[in-house]
Amino acid sequence: MAERTENTYRKLFEVRIFHHYWLDDGATLFDRLSDEKKERNLLAYDVERFLSIKPTAATEKTLKAYRAIWRKTRTGFIVAAPDDAVLPLDTMLKWGLAVIDPEFFNYTALTLPPQAIRECYSADRSTRYRFKENVPVFSNLTGASRGGSESKWLFLSREIEPLDAGDKIEAIFEESGALCQLTADQTGGDPATQTLDSDVSSMPVFANQNDVPEITPPEGVTDAPSRGILLDDDLPGDLFALISLAATRGNNDEFSFIDINGKSLAKYPVYEVRFKNRHTWWKWIGRDGTESLSTEPQPVTYYGNASGSTGPKPSVEMVRTELTGTAISKIVSEIFI
Repeated sequence: MAERTENTYRKLFEVRIFHHYWLDDGATLFDRLSDEKKERNLLAYDVERFLSIKPTAATEKTLKAYRAIWRKTRTGFIVAAPDDAVLPLDTMLKWGLAVIDPEFFNYTALTLPPQAIRECYSADRSTRYRFKENVPVFSNLTGASRGGSESKWLFLSREIEPLDAGDKIEAIFEESGALCQLTADQTGGDPATQTLDSDVSSMPVFANQNDVPEITPPEGVTDAPSRGILLDDDLPGDLFALISLAATRGNNDEFSFIDINGKSLAKYPVYEVRFKNRHTWWKWIGRDGTESLSTEPQPVTYYGNASGSTGPKPSVEMVRTELTGTAISKIVSEIFI
């Protein structure tokens, strides 16, 4: 009779991908809803409604080598390994995110910059490189945290920073301790902004413009885009974002998913990616051609309605940008009544 062995698996980590269009209730942040409403929204939530999640070929090979497995969940995915698995301290695992909901770019903030693929050549034209612009990279090596030691949130987005002169409409930034957002492109003078919350430290670390890395082009390439990623053979052309997880983070052990001996941790880390729902100016258009505009940009959400608004809420299909010259001055949701 053949000998039978059984492996006991333990979680290495979990990744949760939350989109606030599907989770917030009007102007109320998901995290501040009642437990009953949170449960309702989460029961109906499925990240694969709008994103596909797939490990790179190199990651699949690494997981197989150590008998580790990954499984999708309604909120993201988990990775587990056998109790006796010992991973190298320099292990790197990556998952690509691709958009499958055609309306995703209408209800998600910071999706206006195009993600064009650019082909570049070395100076002697012997080597071709493919870059994709404006692809965010969510990483536990650069992610920020919130909360205390008992209930700390580990976000894969970089810390929210003060406004930069090069930031465009929908950029999320910190100002005097508040979480703010640009409501128009900067054109000189005082920027058009709105305050999302008076205390940035009490809010999630949303995906923000700083998650798109600067590109250091290979030697001899002079026309590479300034921000985005290099598309190697392991990364598909339809990539929207990349989740990159290192086994250890030297300057912050809380973001590591193995100990110094390469073993899984007694308490595995839970990483979060938070996509911000879009704020738009709501424009109601009557059958007689009359128009009225909201007094400020309002959050677009699947549940509820923005506070202070009148009339029906907008459909995510009817989103338009308004220009002043070449600068975007407004993102407008048209509502026909």
